[in-house]
Amino acid sequence: MAEQPLHEHTLGNGMRVVVCEDHVVPLAAVNLWYGVGSRHEHAGRTGLAHLFEHLMFQGSANVAEGEHAALLESAGAAFNASTSFERTNYYETVPVSHLELALWLEADRMGTLPAALTQANLDNQRDVVKNERRQRYDNQPYGTAFERLCALTFPEGHPYAHTPIGSMDDLDATTLEDCVDFFTTWYAPGNAVLTVVGDVDAEQTLAAVERYFGGIPAGPEKPSARPGALGPLTGVRGETLDEEVPSPAYFAMFTLPTDGGDEIEAAELAVEILGGGSGSRLYDRMVRRDQIATEVWAGVTRLASGQSLAIVDAIGPEPDKIAAVLDEELERFAASGPDVDETARATAQAERGFLEQTETVTGLANALSQNATQFDDPARVFTAPGRAAAVTGEAIQEMAARWLAPGARTALTYGGTSS
Repeated sequence: MAEQPLHEHTLGNGMRVVVCEDHVVPLAAVNLWYGVGSRHEHAGRTGLAHLFEHLMFQGSANVAEGEHAALLESAGAAFNASTSFERTNYYETVPVSHLELALWLEADRMGTLPAALTQANLDNQRDVVKNERRQRYDNQPYGTAFERLCALTFPEGHPYAHTPIGSMDDLDATTLEDCVDFFTTWYAPGNAVLTVVGDVDAEQTLAAVERYFGGIPAGPEKPSARPGALGPLTGVRGETLDEEVPSPAYFAMFTLPTDGGDEIEAAELAVEILGGGSGSRLYDRMVRRDQIATEVWAGVTRLASGQSLAIVDAIGPEPDKIAAVLDEELERFAASGPDVDETARATAQAERGFLEQTETVTGLANALSQNATQFDDPARVFTAPGRAAAVTGEAIQEMAARWLAPGARTALTYGGTSS
């Protein structure tokens, strides 16, 4: 994808706006990133960022409970929200004739949500989140693996030691006052990036954004986030779980460089070569050749304010053998690095991921919001393929030797001994 012209503007209240015209289809994607996620929560109140993802759909001063979704549905919109360690985002893709409806709805809840925050809404959405936790995490085989690995990887109290879903006890302890304070602190225009992509006129869209969002007070200066740096892991910290699961399994987590620099590009390509699908080294060794696993997968969670994460999942009857073979493959990779074909395939996969991310107005809007929020440069999204293509095999080997060293990880074993 060629770089597309961007129109950027910052409102008087500090909200950053990015508009990108794309006249292929008569749609407009509205994407709002707030710079708040689970890393900004305090001990005893985990899960607040994700809880707010739900509360934001419960009405505001001029929108009744349930009306936000009803209005968007009647306009033919596709909409949702998500929460991560570092941000919460809200997005809707609408027929371009309904763009101003989407902007008005987002502005109303940014400016007036506390007017609709009631104890009944809090109790209702808290129960929704607790049920989500039960269904997606607590009652799913291996469902808490990522959460447990984060707790093993990061020291207690570290901003990434807990995941966005939060704990049941903390959700139960959350009060209406906690919610108002959290909203006032983090849901301010100066902590938000609004991106609009689609069949729009940039000048008219910026005027509409000014009309709907410009009068929202700037709010307080956001607190400084706690530092998230950790560095490479040393040794193996493991835990063996006595849970009923379909098959024994081995899960490993490694820290990686912070997102935003050249190192993470090389580290992510290393993870792709090692475990990114059926063509990877770990799949070939564990599933095809040694037949000690039925499934192997590795992936990366990029983090911009702390160490990124790599995770390896291997399902198989002998977790101890999986752990030993993992060390062997990591040692071999650190010693010899990737061959030319592996590097080329990993680079091509990175380009494919970029194209899949940005091929729709919805995906492009999200990518622009991300790069504006985390790196102060929305146009950075267009350099992703070039950044990956510039990585050499030597750089991949160097990153693997430093960050994916054998015997340096946290691990969960389902059935077997911890190693």
